[in-house]
This record gives sequence, structure tokens and C-alpha cells, in this order.
Amino acid sequence: MDRHVEAFLEMLAAERGAAPNTLAAYEADLEDFTGFAAARGTAPASADAALLRAYLSALVGRGLAARTQARRLSALRQFFRFLLREERRADDPTAQLDAPRLKPALPKFLTETEVAALLAATERWPAGPGAQARAALEILYAGGLRVSELLALTAASVTASAPVLTIRGKGGRERLVPLSGSAREAAAAWLAVRGASSRFLFPGRDPRRAMTRRGFALMLARLAAAAGLDPARVSPHVLRHCFATHMLAGGADLRSLQLLLGHADIATTQIYTHVEPERLRRVLETHHPLAAGTGNPSARASPASSPRSRSAKV
Repeated sequence: MDRHVEAFLEMLAAERGAAPNTLAAYEADLEDFTGFAAARGTAPASADAALLRAYLSALVGRGLAARTQARRLSALRQFFRFLLREERRADDPTAQLDAPRLKPALPKFLTETEVAALLAATERWPAGPGAQARAALEILYAGGLRVSELLALTAASVTASAPVLTIRGKGGRERLVPLSGSAREAAAAWLAVRGASSRFLFPGRDPRRAMTRRGFALMLARLAAAAGLDPARVSPHVLRHCFATHMLAGGADLRSLQLLLGHADIATTQIYTHVEPERLRRVLETHHPLAAGTGNPSARASPASSPRSRSAKV
């Protein structure tokens, strides 16, 4: 690995607390660029704007999606800003580059009925696997956790007397997530069946370790099939989207949702407002002073209460 890339990754881990998956993604993106630069006789840290443009053009030629191109450019921007800050080069060649235009990707989610079907399917499984799947689904859907956060939970963190979970999310940021009564009951039922074989709430085949993301995804795919849903539509992150989408549709405000999801920037949370048009229409018809023009009969002022009627009486 190039020494400058290695130093950059070490900074991400030490200063920003980047997760292993995040580090792996940065490493893969920068290694791809390193190979491209090396084929043209240039070290990655010595690249100029022309070489970077050639690389981005090559990504287009390889048929990579605009979102993948944007992610690669983002990795390069952060890499060169790191080199500039560390005085390992005197300029930032990415400052001259334009990012590809992206269409906003709306989050995929299930309806409340489909989530209920998933939960019901756990009841048809044998006691152990069914209790495990039920507890995992309840906690994911009740708290909007990331799968890494769910699998890191210890058995001691979920008790009947602890209605709140302390979650360590991205960048080492901690947040408090209220846990519903049904989620606590499901966790207790799972622990009663599972026994005290591991400190993790959801242990893997080796009880000294947590269940892997792949193992959890396979369990979820089987559960989706049992519920009559397309397994391709169901993933841990889809359940996180379900939590956010259904919360907003139920009247939650963006700021509260941001805190519950652990988003550093509320702009990330705003993507869920795609579910809002119908609710916003109802709010407008109920509260706007000119709501009579929206076609809502109940919002129209009666003749006796209108300003013109009152002035006629005076």
C-alpha cells in the first residue's frame, strides 16, 4: 500500500474514529486510483488535476454509476486535503474538479403491513430461531438502529428495567434510543431461550463473537421469504428506513428523528420527507388562513365569522 494512503487511513481511524467498513471502502477506492496512477508512472500523492480528470473519465468509460463516481471523488478530495493539511503537497488538485450530477436516491422501505407480516412470520418459526428473529426485528424497527449497532449490543444492555439503549454510532458518537415495551419483552424472551452462553445479545456460531452482518442478512432473507415478501426488498437498512419513514408519517419532527437516527447533519434526515406530501396537505388545509381556497370545506370560514360579516354588524 502507498505510504501516503496508509497515513491517511490511519488518520481516519485515529482522529475520526472511522468504522472498519468505512476504512475498507476508502482503502478500496484509493487503491483503485493508485493502480490507475501507477500505470501512468505517477504516485497517487503526486497526481495533478489532469490525471484526476482522466481517472474520472475512465470511471465513466468503465460504466460505473454516477453515485460510485461521486464516492470515488469524495475519497480523493479527503485524501488530497489531508496531504495539504499535513504539508505533504502545496495544493489540492481536486479543487478544480466538478462532481457528477446525482439524482436524489429515495430510501426504500416497507409498509407498516409488510413489517407486521415479518413480525408475524417469526411466530411460525421454531422457538429459538423465532425468538431471536423477533427480538432483532423489534429492536431494529423500534429504534432505527444500524445493523452494526444492533449486533454490537450486549445481553446486559437490554433489560426490562432499562427503557433506553446507549448506542455508539458512527465516529464514536453516542446517542440514547428509547426502547419500546414490546422490544424489551422480545429481547427477554430471546434471552430466556438462548441462555447465558455469550455476552452478546445476538452471538454468532462462536459465542465469543457477535453474529456477523452476513449471518444476520441471511436470517432476514429467510424470514422475508416466510412472510411472503421478496427477500431482495428486505435488509437491515431497509428496516432503519421503515423506522424513519413511519415515524415521520406519524407526525415526528425532523430534529427528533435526526437524534434518534444518529445523523450528524439534519440534511441527511431530510431525505425522508418524501413521505410528507399528504400529511403536509392536511396541515395546510387545517392551519393556513387561506385554506378555504384549498377545497377543504371544514376550513372555510362561515359567513357569520368572516371579517366582512363582523364589520357589517358593527
